[in-house]
Amino acid sequence: MLTIAIQKSGRLHDSTIHLFKECGFSFDNGGHHRLKTQAKNFPLQVLFLRDDDIPECIDDGAADAGIVGENIYREKNKKLILAEKLGFAKCRLSISFPKQKSFRSVKDLNNLKIATSYPNILKKYLRSQGVKASIHEINGSVEIAPGIGMADAIFDIVSTGSTLLSNGLKEVDTVLHSEAVLIHHPNITKKKQKILDDLLFRIRAVNQATNYKYILLNTPNSAIRKISKILPGMKSPTVIPLADEGWSSIHSVIREDDFWEQIENLKKAGAEGILVIPIEKMIV
Repeated sequence: MLTIAIQKSGRLHDSTIHLFKECGFSFDNGGHHRLKTQAKNFPLQVLFLRDDDIPECIDDGAADAGIVGENIYREKNKKLILAEKLGFAKCRLSISFPKQKSFRSVKDLNNLKIATSYPNILKKYLRSQGVKASIHEINGSVEIAPGIGMADAIFDIVSTGSTLLSNGLKEVDTVLHSEAVLIHHPNITKKKQKILDDLLFRIRAVNQATNYKYILLNTPNSAIRKISKILPGMKSPTVIPLADEGWSSIHSVIREDDFWEQIENLKKAGAEGILVIPIEKMIV
C-alpha cells in the first residue's frame, strides 16, 4: 500500500479530493474528513496534514508521497523527488513594494528589510541576483509589514493581487510560479513505486483530458481532406458516412484553445453542426 499525505483543509485539499474522485478512488463515509483514510478500490492510504508538515512527513518516512504546493516543496528543500506538476492551486511568489516608492530593478532591494514566510526561497534568489538584504521571517499577515514599519518590502504568495492593493503594495518581481505538485521519497520500494506509477497514470489521464475536447461535425465529402488537416486528432480524425449521400461525420480530438482559434477555418472549410464534448479521461 502507498501512503500519500495531502492538505488537511483549504483550496488545495478540495482540488486534490476532486482529482482523486476523477481518478476513480472511493473512500468510506466521506473519509477525507478524518486524519487518515484508505481507498476501498486502490492500495492507497491518505494522511491529512498541514501543508508545511507534508515534506517533513515524507522525508521522515511516515508517508511515501504527498501533494503540496511547489512553494512549500521548494521552501522546505528536502531531498524529495518532484514527480508531477498537477495544474491546480496556481499562484506565484513575488516581491512587493509600497506603491508610492519607485522600483527599477531587484538591485533596489540592497540594504532593505524584506518580510516573508519563505526565507529559504528568498535567500537563494537574492544570492543569485547579488543582492544583500535583511530577511525578516514572519508567519501570516506578511502584507501588513511595510505599513507598520516592520519591513521595507515583502516576499509572499500572490494570487489575484487584491490583498496587495488593499495594503498599499505593488508586485514588482516574480520569483517563482507555483502550483500543486506530487512529490515522493527517493527510496520507496519497487512495490510502492509500481502503485505510484499506476497513480500517476490515472492522474495524467485525468489532467490530459481537461485540455482537450471531443469534436463532432458534419461536412460534404469534398471538404473532408481540408477539414482533416485542421483537425488531425490524436492520429487522424474518424470519418463516418452519413445517411445523406455525399456527406460524412468527422470525429476528432482537439485542444480547446486550438478549437477557438480554428472555428472560423472549420466553418469556411464546410463544417456544419459542430458539437464539442468534454473528455473525462484521455490515454495517449
